[in-house]
Amino acid sequence: MVGLLLFALGIVFTLRASIGNPPWDVFHAGIAGTIGVTIGVASILTGLVLLIIVAAMKETLGLGTVFNMFFVGFFTDRILGLGVVPLAGSFVVGVPMLIGGLLLISLGSYFYIGSAFGAGPRDSLMVMLARRTGKPVGLCRAAVELTAVAVGFFLGGPVGVGTVVAAVSIGFCVQFVFRLLKFNPTSVKHETLAQSFRGMLNR
Repeated sequence: MVGLLLFALGIVFTLRASIGNPPWDVFHAGIAGTIGVTIGVASILTGLVLLIIVAAMKETLGLGTVFNMFFVGFFTDRILGLGVVPLAGSFVVGVPMLIGGLLLISLGSYFYIGSAFGAGPRDSLMVMLARRTGKPVGLCRAAVELTAVAVGFFLGGPVGVGTVVAAVSIGFCVQFVFRLLKFNPTSVKHETLAQSFRGMLNR
């Protein structure tokens, strides 16, 4: 849960940097504008669709996968509603806010993936690509983010300088944090939903 909260806080930082939405939030904004929901609700709906995709690709779905799908969007809306993260007043302030947000997202990913309760729908795509292609996690994350930007832009999501910075930087940030913490997400053996429920019942 700490990881999911950090992840959501990172998203808010990137949004409040006000130099262009980060990749997935371009996608979420496009969805939100198209069907008339909040960014958080769009995030939850996107997670649900991705969950179906990663399940079809035989990736492990766990308690953390479901929690990620709901709580990242929930926490994002709550933090935005509290107004605790100020809006950047200039590009000079916005860039470090954006990079700081990406690092928070990366740190949040470390915590919740490392809990071994299942990666979130978006991170499952990253892990799946890394596992199946043998390519670095950072490169796979960048490929996923760039795809999200392209689809989000097509749906009318706002793209700015920060979008480009985020799309290029997120892979490096994830790779940096994971290497710093000596963490390899492809080596984590996640607990499935069935195993988690059996464990809770046995207790």
